Amino acid sequence: MFTKAIVRTPCRSLVNGLSSAGLGPPDYKKALLQHLDYIEALQECGLQVTVLPADELYPDSTFVEDVALLTPHCAVLTNPGAPSRKGETRLILKAIREFYAKVEMIEAPGTVEAGDIMMVGDHYYIGLSERTNKDGVEQMIAILRSYGLQGSMVELNDVLHLKTGLGYLENNNLLACGEFLRKPEFQKYHILKVHPKEAYAANSVWINGTVLTPKGFPKTRTLIESAGYQTREVDVSEFQKIDGGLSCLSLRF
Repeated sequence: MFTKAIVRTPCRSLVNGLSSAGLGPPDYKKALLQHLDYIEALQECGLQVTVLPADELYPDSTFVEDVALLTPHCAVLTNPGAPSRKGETRLILKAIREFYAKVEMIEAPGTVEAGDIMMVGDHYYIGLSERTNKDGVEQMIAILRSYGLQGSMVELNDVLHLKTGLGYLENNNLLACGEFLRKPEFQKYHILKVHPKEAYAANSVWINGTVLTPKGFPKTRTLIESAGYQTREVDVSEFQKIDGGLSCLSLRF
């Protein structure tokens, strides 16, 4: 069960965020409204939400998930692979220290973005991607093992981050699409196959029995509900335009 979350208010420079989606620039005012609804959804799931202020120096800084991994035993500040995001770990350190006495760090030349990390119990799957390199994966696994946790590397071919195409919903249920449908390490889970046209919705988030799912993907919502979960839609269309999803917008712990 999660009890807390950290989010960061979108900044006006959000419109300059990194993007490969080809959907055009986000509407800042609309993004702010969507972010407020996202916070409300987290609160509905029982979380106490810490809202950090916007920072205009970092267009992508609302995607707080990428810059830290919060485990039951320690926090790990990542070293983002995107050069424009390097300073975001320093930016969030104070907030992390308010909740964690033990804070570890990924050191260069290792890079990690925690959108590449999916937790299943005490095991952490870590995607090897354009933003997370082998050195970073190995450092992360070593840190996890030092706290009695486990990690393994998953090579990615087609997606930006591991959780772009995966969403673990607890109870052995795994939302998956694309390349993840074939990967042997995930065959032990009950795979809920996301329709290719709704691949974005694979990034849905389980929080205390409710699954947050992006608005506008009815097949995926039905798929999740058919597996026995309550769902809560959140419109994140403006964040989709800059390669962000539901999990990216918060640190949940």
